[in-house]
Amino acid sequence: MTHPTVERADNLYQIRVDGEPAGLAEFRDRDAQRVFIHVEITEAFRGKGLSSVLIEHALTHTREEGKRIVPICPAVTRYLAKHDEFTDITDPVDRDVLTWLAAGQ
Repeated sequence: MTHPTVERADNLYQIRVDGEPAGLAEFRDRDAQRVFIHVEITEAFRGKGLSSVLIEHALTHTREEGKRIVPICPAVTRYLAKHDEFTDITDPVDRDVLTWLAAGQ
């Protein structure tokens, strides 16, 4: 497996390996927050550490854009529990965010 690449497209970060789609991290922006709602790695690429590569890139990019992280997705929550370098820009999941998401924003 060569070095994976991560690109942003609309409300997704996509990870590719040798040009082949390997997974995605879906988010929605809410003012100064980036709400991460789903991370998925394609079955053929699971177990290779790609979710960590994808999430790290997405969170680093979120910091570079001056946004805060809201981890709805369990994979992002697990990543954050092991990587405290993002604690300063992480907001808790609260009722306002859940209501906003439920409204289809």
